[in-house]
Amino acid sequence: MRLSPKPDLIEHLPRLRRYARALTGDATRADDLVQDTLERALVKLDLWQPGSDLRAWLFTLMHNLFANQARTRRPQDAALDEALDIPVSGGQMEALAARDMHVALARLPDGQREVILLVGLEQFSYAEAAQVLGVPAGTIMSRLARARERMRQILADEPAVQLKVVK
Repeated sequence: MRLSPKPDLIEHLPRLRRYARALTGDATRADDLVQDTLERALVKLDLWQPGSDLRAWLFTLMHNLFANQARTRRPQDAALDEALDIPVSGGQMEALAARDMHVALARLPDGQREVILLVGLEQFSYAEAAQVLGVPAGTIMSRLARARERMRQILADEPAVQLKVVK
């Protein structure tokens, strides 16, 4: 029996949800991924080392679950199609830019998307991201560089708004 107090998993929920939503592109799948992550964390709580970074451990669990689910369920084009149909009122360029970023992120390979989300969105260091993904820090840096370059290409190639020619 474990004598140390249980860690507070609840405080990490907002970041887990944000990362899951960015990974899956779908609120329902993101909620399922967070629930699966917390379930696995509770089952495997004895494997967590008190004093170590609980956040990194939870993100590692989530990454592994997402990778396992991605192997069995490929590809989810429906979420991408829905992102293209987001209604936007005139003059809201920020919403268009956010949509374009979402679409560009969805088009990245999983490994690059995971790195850009961990380092860029979740503010993980290269070492922390390497620990979460189980790869060397050099791999994180090269994936991040390739992801940034690919994002630039995607965003430069596609105009923000597809206008229909009216005669």
